[in-house]
Amino acid sequence: MEPLSPSEGPGHAPGAFAISGPYAPAPVEEIEIAIRWRDMDAYGHVNNAVYLTYLEECRDRWVRRTLGEDVGFVIVRVAIDFRRELSLEDGSVVVACSGTGYGRSSIRTAETIRAKAGWLAAESESVIVAHGAGSRRSRPITDRERSALDVAIEADRASVRASEGPGDRT
Repeated sequence: MEPLSPSEGPGHAPGAFAISGPYAPAPVEEIEIAIRWRDMDAYGHVNNAVYLTYLEECRDRWVRRTLGEDVGFVIVRVAIDFRRELSLEDGSVVVACSGTGYGRSSIRTAETIRAKAGWLAAESESVIVAHGAGSRRSRPITDRERSALDVAIEADRASVRASEGPGDRT
């Protein structure tokens, strides 16, 4: 890997490396997010719309880690199964995102939100579409992106299989 120069464009992170060809990313993106007072609603639990923000933060990291900082995409579908309410007392959540497949221009992901204590709060499936900034339209996924997705999705599958014990679905 070759270090990127500081003039590699907006959003460049110093110390980042240029990736040539397929590579093996760390399996399944996982982040911890503090539950903030503003996340709460009048019922005293995390508002359902905030779950979307938690999922988005992790999904964005997964895409950027897998495809790079400059890849544009838009969300076109998200389905959430709410399993248990979260409250401020839970402190934080751990959000995980993994790739599950892709099409001509779309990428499918699966996400979970767990309380820091480990129990499942929500499961989600999302579809994002590669997006051309200039055209503001969907664009085909490139061969380089397909190679990176193949490696990432296989790593994610292996990680999910390894972490699932018998009956460990919640």
